[in-house]
Amino acid sequence: MDYDFDEVIERRGGDSIKWNQPFEKDFLPMPVADMDFKVSPAILESLHRRTEHGIFGYAQAPVSTIEAIQEKLLKDYGWAIDPAWLVWLPGVVVGLNVLCRMFSPHSVVTTTPVYPPFLASPLQMGCRRVDVPLDVVGNRYELPFDRLNAALGGDARLFMHCNPHNPSGRVMTQPEQEKVAELCLANDVVICADEIHYGLVLEEGMRHLPIATLSTEVADRTITFISPSKTYNLAGLMWAFAVIPNPVLRQRFMHAARGIVNEVNPYGYAACEAAYRRSDDWHDELIRILRRNRGLVESTIRQVPGLWMPHVEATYLAWIDCRSLNISESSPALHFEKHGIGLSDGRNFGAPGFVRMNFACPLPTLQEGLHRFKQASGVSA
Repeated sequence: MDYDFDEVIERRGGDSIKWNQPFEKDFLPMPVADMDFKVSPAILESLHRRTEHGIFGYAQAPVSTIEAIQEKLLKDYGWAIDPAWLVWLPGVVVGLNVLCRMFSPHSVVTTTPVYPPFLASPLQMGCRRVDVPLDVVGNRYELPFDRLNAALGGDARLFMHCNPHNPSGRVMTQPEQEKVAELCLANDVVICADEIHYGLVLEEGMRHLPIATLSTEVADRTITFISPSKTYNLAGLMWAFAVIPNPVLRQRFMHAARGIVNEVNPYGYAACEAAYRRSDDWHDELIRILRRNRGLVESTIRQVPGLWMPHVEATYLAWIDCRSLNISESSPALHFEKHGIGLSDGRNFGAPGFVRMNFACPLPTLQEGLHRFKQASGVSA
């Protein structure tokens, strides 16, 4: 089947957070991490069928959805999941907050730059947060293991680990994952593994490895958050799941969630099953389009003197260092807003002077966005 990923679908005037910002009509938003692509026909058909049922009461996981998750994780990673390990959530951000609530008031360690809820959740839930800046080595971010080990000592009880990494687009190698696991086990620290971008590996020959698959011992210390929302553009359905093999950790997590997490969206179950079982061709084409778009973004950044970005190994997010731009605004994001393009502000990721660009959009949208970006950067487009 042919999929038209370059069809421009109007999202202004509807319910889109990204496209209904209070700016001029021709403002081009490229910050929020949802895609401007229509979901797979299989997902649409499944949601239509669920709608036609006509009753939308509280839902529990259908056996067929659980089996689809088991089949997917076994096929992709050789990871045999017991259904008892699964905990349903209305999004990964909810899971991050529940997990920090579970370990309050101890210290929580994370690396920076990182997805903003990693920085907000510990403080919101009464934890102390310890930030470990990532190293830049060549054209990529890397984990500073000596400093990470030091941070995991003391009263730290949780390491929040984002892989594939948002915003840098890194995919951690197996040796890196093994070293993270070694340090967490040695320091008696639980691993929070946010793997929501697992299905968006763009680099040829590269493979995402869930840290919990390293060994039974590591799995016993890991809470993994997964959702089809990023890979299959289902973020608005507010649906995710945690994989928690350790029954003690699972009960503690569910106790921390009590009173603040209710049953999840029934559409999420239907969409997940269709994504995992009947959307492989759509996903293959998505990866091809994202690789093309990544190439356009990276070539554009190379044309602007003083700018730098790491090579995007996974995700559809470009992390751009604008600290050498000569601008008068307090942040590059504000500067680009004045030139008609919306980008995520690096300050929210713990990295002032950076912006994050979402390139999961049709070609005409991306071309116009990059045109405005170059003009705002002082380069003739």
